[in-house]
Amino acid sequence: MDIITLAQVSGSLSVIGYGIATLGPGLGLGILFGKAMESTARQPEVSSKIQMIMFIGLALVEVLGLLGFVAALIVK
Repeated sequence: MDIITLAQVSGSLSVIGYGIATLGPGLGLGILFGKAMESTARQPEVSSKIQMIMFIGLALVEVLGLLGFVAALIVK
């Protein structure tokens, strides 16, 4: 294999790695919003506190997605 072929394979692997890295935050967001809706339906009187905690969790999950994106860019 020559060097150009190895560089193409390396670039493709970083894109695949980023694709796999987005699975975690995607699943996390789904679980986060589902549980927030469930808990709001069970106790509507604390919905403002649940919403605040949900947004904090949303920010943390989004940071994971951004870290995966930055890691994919750095590897190139």
